[in-house]
Amino acid sequence: MRFEHLGAQPRIHPDAVVAETAVVSGDVTIGAGCQVLHGAVITADGGAVTLGEHVIVMENALIRGAAAHPVHIGSHVLVGPMASISGATIDDEVFLATGVRIFNGARIGTQSEVRINAVVHLRTVLPPETVVPIGWVAVGAPAQVLAPDRHDEIWALQHDLDFPGYVFGLDRATPDLMVQLTERYGSSLARHADDRRVD
Repeated sequence: MRFEHLGAQPRIHPDAVVAETAVVSGDVTIGAGCQVLHGAVITADGGAVTLGEHVIVMENALIRGAAAHPVHIGSHVLVGPMASISGATIDDEVFLATGVRIFNGARIGTQSEVRINAVVHLRTVLPPETVVPIGWVAVGAPAQVLAPDRHDEIWALQHDLDFPGYVFGLDRATPDLMVQLTERYGSSLARHADDRRVD
């Protein structure tokens, strides 16, 4: 299914294959030789999403661009089933395994591997040829790659990256943080009410 969002329609190369049950919405460019499988969602929520050539987006993956954080995925990238990419840059020849989470402002260097259920946190920079092991967390710039049982160290690094401030423009110390966050973000997402199906 293809949708116009905020006046922009997806641009899909004629050599790309997009499953009928995939959703492609807004300012999305899909390059030659790409494969977007069933249940995948690629949505430009105010910020563009660009896929290079020969990108494979597997079942139920989510790729989301935001106004301050567009998504750019280079060529020859595999995005595994149930992976989630939000507002990040993925260089060429990267492997993103099943269930990975890549957050806003992250950059994944060429020929890197983010393995099953691993996380690359916001504003984190992975140099080329970096491996994030199964279930591990990469955080910071330059990235530190830590086992999930090192929560205190991860949180110490993550705290300074300021998720609510960086992504939503809100101070973490705001007493009604979640009220403001959900109302502001909900208002932004409500713009989908005016989407128009174009396929």
